[in-house]
Amino acid sequence: MRILVIEDDLKVARFIQSGLEQEGNGVDVLHDGTDAGAQALAVDYDAVVLDLMLPRRSGLQVLRDIRARKPSLGVVILTAKNSVEERIAGLDAGADDYMAKPFALAELSARLRALLRRGAPRESVLRLADLEMDTVMRSVRRAGSAIPLKPREYALLEYLMRNSDRPLTRTLIIEHVWDIHFDSISNVVEVHINSLRNKIDRGFGAPLIHTIRGVGYMLTDSPL
Repeated sequence: MRILVIEDDLKVARFIQSGLEQEGNGVDVLHDGTDAGAQALAVDYDAVVLDLMLPRRSGLQVLRDIRARKPSLGVVILTAKNSVEERIAGLDAGADDYMAKPFALAELSARLRALLRRGAPRESVLRLADLEMDTVMRSVRRAGSAIPLKPREYALLEYLMRNSDRPLTRTLIIEHVWDIHFDSISNVVEVHINSLRNKIDRGFGAPLIHTIRGVGYMLTDSPL
């Protein structure tokens, strides 16, 4: 998933970012509400984690901006405000879910996954040729054989599968699987692509991961 976290508490923001990235998500972080609405609209995020008590611009104002122009984007409010009236106000403003601080990161992650599953049309089982990914069980098989993947490898393969037969640039991959501030000079994409090739192509039939010279990479079962 590509997730935007809008949280003014630096310690909490780092905690959320680190935990979600360890699960293979791409995470961007903003610490106030000034540019939050524009950022959420400009980038293809899967979900937003939004604090309500933000400096310069409130979370509810940011939420209304998102809902006015991107109504399908999933938003989870994460805040210390937890009265019944405040929860109702957040949900009525357009939030899909509402969590109170203190919180368990595992629960936040589970709620984000549940939110994504509800946001059809996103298939829970992805297939290309004899390669199959179950995004609910987070499992991958090729030709019936289970393929264990590390979290970032899984996130990269999911992005490739959701965009199969489409050439993807390094920039697109970095921005979706890592984040917008990642070092673009790093060879991290090449390293992970090579690792995936060793796991899902080597020892099987025709290769599925292809290098598109001058562009990037593409997952396809069509001959190039």
